[in-house]
Amino acid sequence: MNGRDALLAEVRQALGRQKGQAPPPPPPPRIVIPELSLPQRLALFRSRLEELGGKVLEVPTLAAARQAVAELLDGPAVASNSLVLAKAGIPSLPRVVSGLRDAAALREACRNAAYGITSADFALAETGTLVLMASAQEDRLVSLLPPVHIAVVPVSRLLSGLDELYNRKAKPAEETSAMILITGPSRSADIEMILVRGVHGPRLVQVIFVDEDVE
Repeated sequence: MNGRDALLAEVRQALGRQKGQAPPPPPPPRIVIPELSLPQRLALFRSRLEELGGKVLEVPTLAAARQAVAELLDGPAVASNSLVLAKAGIPSLPRVVSGLRDAAALREACRNAAYGITSADFALAETGTLVLMASAQEDRLVSLLPPVHIAVVPVSRLLSGLDELYNRKAKPAEETSAMILITGPSRSADIEMILVRGVHGPRLVQVIFVDEDVE
């Protein structure tokens, strides 16, 4: 018996199986969607994101969201082509570049921007996570390259967690090339086990929840 066969034999013995025996069928999927009211979801999202160094703001209308974004900006910004941002009038703010379709122009704008402004397809309360489905409306670079990420999200898109997300989007690959899950600012502790923010993405994530819905 060679080394490979000996190793596999040990694995089979540990699992209580015989050579050639078929593996047992997988367990059925288990999806549990907790019963959380909207105030509970908001409070949970806030606590989870703030634990990670992010910030959360709640506003009643898209006009209030536009004002909140304007007050946050003190440098150049690039905005995604999201319908939410367009209806809020955020692309028309001073120092905001938007409507970019050319990949090279978008990359250059994101490289020079202090802020990247997007919406999100969903938000997950249990982990303080933003979910963006990559598309012409939500390019990944806008949320990943600038040092600060601002997300303007209708509160109707706030879900309890991953189980509810996959209950709604069981096959995201059929809709998008990438489903991006953003949980707080970028963090790394690879070097000397010291936590550093902003190494692989934004150092600050600011989420603005809007009570007003967007069709």
